[in-house]
Amino acid sequence: MVLWRVHVELEDRPGRLGELATAVGAAGCNIISLHVVGEPADDGSITDELLVKVPDSIDPAALVEAVEGVGIPCTLIVRADATELSDTATTALALARMVVADPGSAPSAVASMLRARLVDPAAEHAGGHEHVMRIGARQLRLGRAWAFTATELSRAAALLELAAQIEMRPDRRPSPDRILLLRDGSEVRLRTADQGDGPLVAALHARCAPESRRSRFLSPTPQLAPGQLDALLGDTPRSLHAVLALTADGGSAVGIANLDTCTGPEEAGCGRAGILVDDAWQGRGLGTALLRRIADIAGEHGITELTGAARPDDVGVTRLLRRAGMRPSAEIVEGEVRLRAALPAPVA
Repeated sequence: MVLWRVHVELEDRPGRLGELATAVGAAGCNIISLHVVGEPADDGSITDELLVKVPDSIDPAALVEAVEGVGIPCTLIVRADATELSDTATTALALARMVVADPGSAPSAVASMLRARLVDPAAEHAGGHEHVMRIGARQLRLGRAWAFTATELSRAAALLELAAQIEMRPDRRPSPDRILLLRDGSEVRLRTADQGDGPLVAALHARCAPESRRSRFLSPTPQLAPGQLDALLGDTPRSLHAVLALTADGGSAVGIANLDTCTGPEEAGCGRAGILVDDAWQGRGLGTALLRRIADIAGEHGITELTGAARPDDVGVTRLLRRAGMRPSAEIVEGEVRLRAALPAPVA
């Protein structure tokens, strides 16, 4: 399956949306989401944006032909990616939160909101559609393959206005976010998780494959049990710290790492670690980076050893510990593999 972004000019009359859905289904494709991105034209039609799943065996041109066959003009069809499946309202709020934390991130936040790229203001026009906005005395030049609509630009202007207002606050502090460059060149933001991240973390858990959830929780259930979300967000008596990994635009959580205290008097100096990474972001070094960050935080808390649990057939946890520079030992207790890994002694 391949995800495509499709723009259609839809008449505002009863039954037209149903005809569109029927045409897409008849072409063997599936509409994942639909929202308005344009303003009413002179004839009353509105530009709607669809994210459509197209099977590998189907030519996207057949989708366009099916839609236009029922009299609905198709003005754009371009490849999309899985990160665009996130809820647009949730993404917008996450971008606003990122701008509040760091007003300097406003250009990249606007580019992410508009699915555009930042263009050097001094560069020559390289094709496609471009639009110039202002941030104070600076110019923000955006480019993408399809035209910008007034609705989209008004949303971007609101985000830039928020950044300008935050910049003027005398009590503003720098952002605590850390930018992490992964080995494939992509970037994520690392910061401490809090209760406001509940929807992002719940969505991360639901997106993960059953095997990924089983590796982290020893259970594949797609729904978090009562109290588990609080534990992931670091809001339980046993929680010491929770590190959240976000996409560069802050719109989606792609990983989370937890450090909890161990129970029992014999567990002094021990911390329990847990890592969950979005399947689409595995294999890039994110899990290793999260574990190393947790190890650093554990050292700051005086912890000398990390522990964890895994299924007997799950060798990924052991590999992760080794990639993070640790030498784990293991024993099987009641059908579970109990792992222990001593942390390097701190350098004076």
